[in-house]
Amino acid sequence: MIVEQRTYTIKPGTTQAYLKTYEEQGMEAQLEILGNMVGYFYTEIGPLNQIVHMWGYENFEERTKRRAALFQDPRWQKMLPNLREHMVSQESKILLPTSFSPIR
Repeated sequence: MIVEQRTYTIKPGTTQAYLKTYEEQGMEAQLEILGNMVGYFYTEIGPLNQIVHMWGYENFEERTKRRAALFQDPRWQKMLPNLREHMVSQESKILLPTSFSPIR
């Protein structure tokens, strides 16, 4: 298993608007297509104005296939401009579990 960690830095003061847009317009499609949400968070201490979410996949090929399907989904395409208006930057990391990780 691999975990993708996606971090979005958003405009100050827009955390609740970002989360509302995602929950109402994009979450259903993302859960349906990506399938394994490990967690969805926002920062309170440290670097602020960040949304961090993690998704589990069997391997990188599965991730690539599922993300391509997500970007073809009309619900996701309709929501993206509304979410992007809050974004400043984004980062994606692929995390590989250690042999002793509870998530493998």
